[in-house]
Amino acid sequence: MTDAHDASAGTAAFRRVDGIPLHVRVGGRGPVCLLTGGLGSSWFDWDLVVPFLAPYRTVVRFDRPGYGLSAPEPATRPVPTAAGEAHRIRAVLDSLGLHGPCTVAGHSLAAFHVEAFARLHPERTAGLVLLDGSVEPDPRPRPSPALRDLAARAAASAATAAAVPYLLGPTVRRLVARAGTVRREDLAPAPLVRHCYRTGRSLRALLRENTHYLDMAAELAGLRRSTPLPDGLPVTVLAADDGLHGRRTEEWLAAQRELAALLGAEYRSTAPAGHLLMFDRPDAVASAVLDTVR
Repeated sequence: MTDAHDASAGTAAFRRVDGIPLHVRVGGRGPVCLLTGGLGSSWFDWDLVVPFLAPYRTVVRFDRPGYGLSAPEPATRPVPTAAGEAHRIRAVLDSLGLHGPCTVAGHSLAAFHVEAFARLHPERTAGLVLLDGSVEPDPRPRPSPALRDLAARAAASAATAAAVPYLLGPTVRRLVARAGTVRREDLAPAPLVRHCYRTGRSLRALLRENTHYLDMAAELAGLRRSTPLPDGLPVTVLAADDGLHGRRTEEWLAAQRELAALLGAEYRSTAPAGHLLMFDRPDAVASAVLDTVR
């Protein structure tokens, strides 16, 4: 295990979880909350949120395999699933000796992961926060998941052999992040972006998660039918409102309200904010986490 410390970011460590070295950050004090990001996200995407939380919460962040500083998953690993990511969250907390209830907050795709965690591990869940979470009203799993996973791995390997991630990865990351904020800038540290997004492992992780997105949505829909959320669990849905009042914005906010109604959650919106609301409104993100307590 390797440890380092940054006063503003907390303690960094590598924890072996299910045989894979994962990069984990822990900082702050008080009840535990865990923050996990969406497709292609790294730990530093939460940097603006952590200072709002650290005086009141022990804040845990981690990179899923292949992202940030975490090692990639071996080729023999099964395809990504919501239940598997819920297990990973629990294993990360266990590796840190944090065995009590935890408030889990997931952004975008990771909203699937934290909701699955709350359903499958109710005794470990103190609160649930979905931050502009992915919404699929009637998802259907796609056929041949193993073949699709193999194709995603092969595409990532071919792109890596052609140096595509090294040449274009940081630039694509910057463009996507800018498109996801109302300020049209990526606030993540440039050296970290270059270090983390030049790698083939990050591209492979992204392609694999994207390939199985609808499968994961369908899996979560099944969990919603079979495994209820714990009674009395505080749930918050925080939606990003870009303030433009266009059709696309209104449809997205309506979908987020419907998600809140489905889960019996408190609905909030924050404006102006793009999909990366942790950049545009870190204060609102922190407030949603702090207010969601059993």
